Amino acid sequence: MNIRRDSYINQLKMLRDNGRVKIITGIRRCGKSYLLNTLYKNYLIEDGVKEENILIFELDKIRDARYRNPILLSNTVRSIVEAKKENFYLFIDEIQLSREVKNPEDPEGDKLTFYDMLSDLKGISNLDVYVTGSNSKMLSSDIITNFRDRGDQIRMHPLSFQEYYDYLGGDKEEAYKKYAWFGGMPLVHMLKTEELQMDYLENLFSEIYIKDIVEHYKVKNIPTLEAVLDMLCSAVGSLTNPKRLSDALNSNLKLHTTDVSVKRYLDIFEDSFLFRRCRRYDVKGKQYIDTPDKYYAEDIGLRNARLGFRQQGMPHIMENIIFNELISRGLKVDVGVIKARENNGGKQKSISREIDFVITSRTRKAYIQSAYALPDEKKRNSEIKPFTMTNDAFQKIIVRADTLGRWYDDDGILNINIIDFLLDKTMLT
Repeated sequence: MNIRRDSYINQLKMLRDNGRVKIITGIRRCGKSYLLNTLYKNYLIEDGVKEENILIFELDKIRDARYRNPILLSNTVRSIVEAKKENFYLFIDEIQLSREVKNPEDPEGDKLTFYDMLSDLKGISNLDVYVTGSNSKMLSSDIITNFRDRGDQIRMHPLSFQEYYDYLGGDKEEAYKKYAWFGGMPLVHMLKTEELQMDYLENLFSEIYIKDIVEHYKVKNIPTLEAVLDMLCSAVGSLTNPKRLSDALNSNLKLHTTDVSVKRYLDIFEDSFLFRRCRRYDVKGKQYIDTPDKYYAEDIGLRNARLGFRQQGMPHIMENIIFNELISRGLKVDVGVIKARENNGGKQKSISREIDFVITSRTRKAYIQSAYALPDEKKRNSEIKPFTMTNDAFQKIIVRADTLGRWYDDDGILNINIIDFLLDKTMLT
């Protein structure tokens, strides 16, 4: 049974045969190779492309190790496709394993890399080029920087809840509980016991992500790097900035770090796709506010694993899941801030209220509050207060875990269950 990744297949369909290199990026083990070498390949064959016209080079496999030489790979591809009238499709998997080699035309000059190889191959008129990668160069945004206007990025994420549920099925409530605990890394859900799932996620951090970051960014102070990572995992969705984190690390762990060092680690985690920063936006002033920001984990299961599956914090977990869902739908997401003055004991006091997510796209704008539970009127009023302060007619939504289905309250606010929200892809599009 295949795991469907329809949104990414549709992106690849739209970019097919456009003369640019298609670059599939994302956190390691989120399914990039499976997307290209299985799902997209099957689509092309069903669309009439001959299987022999799909050239696949998996540089992490021994059989293709020789093609880590970019000159050999380029010459091999050219020998197959040049002078042919048919269209060919080139898939290069784990392209970061490609080596730097001397330029035979200029041995003393700059070495040739896979960037040169891809620039060369994309000029062949009957060849459509696709690459995936992770680790080192492809772990980060380096390849997008190097290709600028010559490539299209497909940013891939772990499984959304709908992709997860379409694959596993069963009771929706139970499925959501498991998803909130183990997240959306595809391989984790093929393991048969919770112990194996926990071990797999924990090992991804210790054996892959940390090692990749240390290698690529040449990190020397690994204990501080890991301490910042642990603090981000503990406080997903909380306002923070480098100064706050460095003060906490110095006070609690005696690490003697600086806000400059912490800022570098935050940038590394964001560039490595482990976390995503969400900026604060002044809804009335229509401008961004400098720090603090919020950070959300790319996968909630990885976050839970990093904390040893000890810190549940379901309200924060649900907020992180909602954020990831919005991002996976291609929406722009900010933290909303409403500034106003209120009467407090006869005196005017400046206050700021927060809207969890301000959503914008080309066609619409909406506000979302993540509310795990609204047990009483006081809690409800606290959640909707920022909505009433916007003084606009944009859609306002409260996503909840303690309500059934969806319904509008007397204030015109849509209340919707978290599972219904995650499974309704038509919302906000």
